[in-house]
Formats: sequence, structure tokens, C-alpha cells
Amino acid sequence: MNVKTLPVQDEIFRISHLSDLLEEYLEPDQVQDVYKAYLFGAEAHDGQHRVSGEPYITHPLAVAKILADMRMDYQGIIAAILHDVIEDTPTAKEQIEKEFSKEVAELVDGVSKITLMDFGSKAEAQAENFRKMMLAMVKDIRVIMIKLADRLHNMRTLGVMRPEKRRRIARETLEIYAPIANRLGMNKVRLELEDLGLQAHYPQRYRVLKEAVIKSRGNRKEILNTIETSIKRRLRQEELKGDVAGREKHLYSIYTKMVSKRLSFREVFDMYAFRVVVNSVDECYRVLGVMHSLYKPVPGKFKDYIAIPKANGYQSLHTVLFGPYGVPIEIQIRSRDMDGVAESGVAAHWLYKSGDNNSSTSLRAREWLRTLLELQKNAGDSLEFIENVKIDLFPDEVYVFTPLGEIMEMPRGATVVDFAYAVHSDVGNTCVAARVDRRLMPLRSQLYNGQTVEIITANGAHPNPSWLNFIVTAKARTNVRYYLKHLRRDEAVELGKRMLDKSLRGLDSTLSDVDDDQMSELLEVNHLADVDALFEDIGMGGRLSLLVARQLLDSYDETVGDKAKSHSLVIKGTEGMVVSFAKCCHPIPGDPVVGFVSTGRGIVVHTQGCNNIADYRKLADKWIDVEWSHEVEGDFVAEMRVDVANQRGVLATLAAIISDMDSNIENVDIEERDGMTHSINFTLTVKNRDHLAGIIRRARSVKSVMRISRKKN
Repeated sequence: MNVKTLPVQDEIFRISHLSDLLEEYLEPDQVQDVYKAYLFGAEAHDGQHRVSGEPYITHPLAVAKILADMRMDYQGIIAAILHDVIEDTPTAKEQIEKEFSKEVAELVDGVSKITLMDFGSKAEAQAENFRKMMLAMVKDIRVIMIKLADRLHNMRTLGVMRPEKRRRIARETLEIYAPIANRLGMNKVRLELEDLGLQAHYPQRYRVLKEAVIKSRGNRKEILNTIETSIKRRLRQEELKGDVAGREKHLYSIYTKMVSKRLSFREVFDMYAFRVVVNSVDECYRVLGVMHSLYKPVPGKFKDYIAIPKANGYQSLHTVLFGPYGVPIEIQIRSRDMDGVAESGVAAHWLYKSGDNNSSTSLRAREWLRTLLELQKNAGDSLEFIENVKIDLFPDEVYVFTPLGEIMEMPRGATVVDFAYAVHSDVGNTCVAARVDRRLMPLRSQLYNGQTVEIITANGAHPNPSWLNFIVTAKARTNVRYYLKHLRRDEAVELGKRMLDKSLRGLDSTLSDVDDDQMSELLEVNHLADVDALFEDIGMGGRLSLLVARQLLDSYDETVGDKAKSHSLVIKGTEGMVVSFAKCCHPIPGDPVVGFVSTGRGIVVHTQGCNNIADYRKLADKWIDVEWSHEVEGDFVAEMRVDVANQRGVLATLAAIISDMDSNIENVDIEERDGMTHSINFTLTVKNRDHLAGIIRRARSVKSVMRISRKKN
């Protein structure tokens, strides 16, 4: 390869330093391949500079250096050096594959952003970039490791950027990249990303906090030394060998704890933290006993992450003790292997040359990646996907058990439905209730540590839209949305078909009279894929059925409008999400009604006397005549106002009457009028007007009832 320009002094220093580092663990021919990649990248980026003025190649070299410190393999190092050539230079993926290997080309392509696609918004473009990167990460974990190293170096050099750009990048780092590093167990990377993110996003808060920490260190030093000496002495007495070191909370951790728990700096910084690293798991538990005999433990503050590791594979014993001078002491106890994994996570595979692809961290990382793959399959678009991943990146774990004793890890706040989907998507889709610790519980019940959960399913059951109000896991949310989206489409297709057939009947035709050629021509003119797409568009209000009917019959006689409208659409109550009933007037079977075609919502049914429809009178083409079927199914919401004398037990009496009449009370609102009387507003479900009339007649028989009326607006 002919290099156009010789590397500058700074580049020579960087590549020499990188080569020296790589020679410690790579073969000479592999180091030579890395140097070849440097020459390739230097030529590709020739003439390009960073905002700081440095040649652009210095950035990929710095990213490679970060990964070399983790002992990344040589193909990962090559991909790191070339990670921007597809995005920022004319170099094609095929050229990289030819010069190096298909594996390197796939890695570089996975890290590269999408630059040639046209998106509706910047947020959508960023979401699609993230989606592409995450899917590439599912294939090869090195993709995200390169991206994290890239982001880490960018954060280290963020000071040259404009303030608004600094804040945007810092926010993205804190919301996405630091949590991903945490999810993969890469603790060192996470801590630095968080502190750099805090410094860039809140520079003033960072400066004040840092000065407060430095000022407080002097007062803490003596106490830290006293506690550390006591711990070491006690370990020697028990003939236990271990490394003891005081830990200082990093700034971002202090900041988030102050904000989330509304604590002062002193309240957060007054806790002293120590780490004890020993040789084996057995010694971890022995040290725990020694610590509890040295200082009294704080009740409820012990966590065993060795028996039940965190989601990212982290293992350690955590305990909080009452130390000398009454100060709380947090102690983490772990083995040397656990310490390595706790700091490096998935990077420990390369760092320690373990070759163990079945380590706890690797298995958990792969399980998370499989979850991501399922999320993206069911997500509607990139923005929904990134929203679900964000939910998944902030777990505060709760551990519950299956009936067979298997431990299931759930995020804090998870409900029975979340647990059902964690077991299997089919279990979630058909769950109807659960037994929690052998007690029958509803689906919205929140789960807590140590509970045993048994899911009850039914063959005909399916997800309910109301579940979206309380489920918290990304997997559950994605599956419910996916089901509802397809259910809504099926309902829209069926409704659209009925609406078009109704309009055709008004033109003395039917849908069965339309031949295939007519329909094909219509689909082609309107750029629709198939007949179902046409029906769906009509059902969701995107296209007027009367105009489609005219197009099909090539009939534009203006007099047919009234004729077409003379045929009413029959409402059965089983149309699902594509026919909704207005909340302003609460129409019920038996009421004279009209339908308004609302784009994206299908048909909204109002009573003919509803005050709110006056605003829509000018939109005549949006109205559709509807009537109730003779065999209406389902329950409908109605509102009833009852004025009563202020006497004890009247509400209970009315509630009992409503229940006896086979109606459910959705909501009750009580207004005090003059101290002597109250107005009780019931929102209840009824079958039809006759059903509601029966309830009103029964309620009038109560002595305390002064007046009853149905509320329509």
C-alpha cells in the first residue's frame, strides 16, 4: 500500500506505544496485521482532522489502545482502527473484507452508522443507528466493546465541542452507553463514562461536588485508616489472607444518590466503603462471619450476590456494619476471579485469556442479547425499540421463584404479567391469573423478593390493552404491543371491508360484484400492496369508503352520495379497537347514534344529541350513518347521577342494587352540595338502554334518593 503522507510525530508515538502493548499478548504476525490496518486507516483518513486539530487517525488509535488494555484479540483491534472508515471515507465494506477478512469487515460495518438512509427526524435516525449497532452486537459482542471504547475516548476529548453538543453527547452517554457497559459488567468503563458524562452535562454541579469531596477527604483519612487497620488485624487473627482497600464512591454515584433520595452531600459521603478480596468462595463467607463479629451488622442490609448473581454476572457479598464513632461501613467481599469479572465483565474473556465462553458473565450477556433480538422482532419501529432497550437497561433486581424452585430475576416493580412473559411469550399471552405464595392474585400484582409465583393460563385468553398501564419489562411491553397491533389490523381490515360493501350497496352494487381487474387497477393507482391494505386504510379512517366505491365503479355521479348514505353501518359491539364509543356522551345500545371517521382511530360513535358533534358538522364527508344491531354483544359504559339525602349507608345500598342488576361500577364520584344532600356520579357498565332503565327504576325505590338522571355530556 502506498501511503500518501508520512505519519506525524504524535501518530508515530501512538502506534509505537500500541505495538508495544500488543506485543505483550499477540503473535508477531498479528501485530504486523494491526500495523497494516494502521497504514490503511491513515491513508483513508488522510487530510481529515478532529475538532481539536489533531489528525483524525489519532482517534482510532486511542480507541484501539483502550481495547488493547482489555487484551482484545487482533481482529477486534484492527476493526477498532478502521471503525470510522466506512462512515467517514469513500472506503467500502468489500474493500476492508478484501484487505483483511470478512470478520473484520462485519465488525466495522456493525459499528458504522447509517448515513445513506433518509429518516423523518434526527431522533429516528439516531434510533435506527442504535438499532443497527445492537443487532450487530447480537452477532458479535466485540461490536459494542469497540463502540464503548469509541465513546469513552470521545468523552475524554469532549471539551473542544460546543456546549450544546457536549450536553447532548453526555446525555446520550448517561442514558445509553454507561448502562450498556453496566449490563455487560464492564465496571471500569461504566464508572469513567458516568463521571465524564456528569462533568459534561452538569459542569457546575460536577465542580462543586468534586471540591466538596476533596475538602472532606482530610477529615475521613484517619477514620479510614483506623477501620482498615482493624479489619486487617482481625483477618490475621483468623488466619485469613486477603487484600483490604478503602473505596471512595465516584462522583456520579454520589450525585444520583443525592438526587434520588434527596440527601445532603454529608449524608451520602458519610458512608465508608471497603473491599476485601480473598482466594476462594469459601473464604468469602468466612470473612463475612469475621466482619459481623468485628462490627455489628445493620439489619436488612446484607445481600448475597454470590448465590444469586446480578444480571450482568456480578458476584460479591455486600454487608453494612455499625463502625467506630457510629459511622456506617459498607463492605464488599469477593474472590479474585469475581473481582476481575466485576471490573471487566465480558472483557474478562480477553483480559485473562480464560477461553471460558460459558462463564456466568458470558452466559448472561448472551441471554440478554437473545432478549434484544426478540425485542427488535416485535418492535414497530426503531424509536419503540430504543425505548424498550432503555427500560431493559435500568433493572433494580427482584428475585422470585417458579413452583419448581428455579430463581427468576425480575426488575423492581415487575408484575405477574412481566413474570409470565419472562417464563415464555406464550405463557404471557394466555395468562389469566396467578398464585403468589399459594394465594390467588390478580395479574397487576407487584412481585417482591422471595415470592413463589405460579401462572394460571387459559387457551382462549389473550393480552389486554390495560396491561400496558402496569407492566414494566421490555419483553412484556413489546409482546403486548405486537399482539394488539396485529389484532387492531385484523379488526380494521374486517371493518373496512364492511364499510366498503355498505358504500357499494348504496351504488346498487356489492363487493362480490367487483371483479379482480377492477380491484387490481384500484390498488395500482393508490400504490397499495393488496386488498387487505385497502380495507385496513378504510377501517382506520385513512380513506373514505364512498370515494373508494366510486373509484371501483368509475361512477362520479354526485347524486349517489345521499343514496349511498341511506344504508347504515350496523354496530355489533364486537368490532374491538377500530370502533370506539365517545367518552363525552357514552352511547349505549338503543340510543340514536352517528359515526365519525377519525384518521388512525377508525369510527368514533356519538349519540345524535351530543353537544360535541356540532364542531364536526361541516365535515360531512367524515360522517357515516350507523345503527345498532339487533344482537349487540358486550358491556357499554354509561354515567348516572343520583341526588341523595345525607344519610348513612345510602352509597352501600345503591352499590348493592347496581351489583344485583348485573352491572359493574367503574368509578364513583361524590359531590357535597349543601351539607344536607350529596350528588353521587356513578360510571357503570350496562347491556343497553333497557338495562340502564331497570337500574334507575330500582334505585328510585331507595327512600334517600331524591332525583336520578343519566349524564350524557
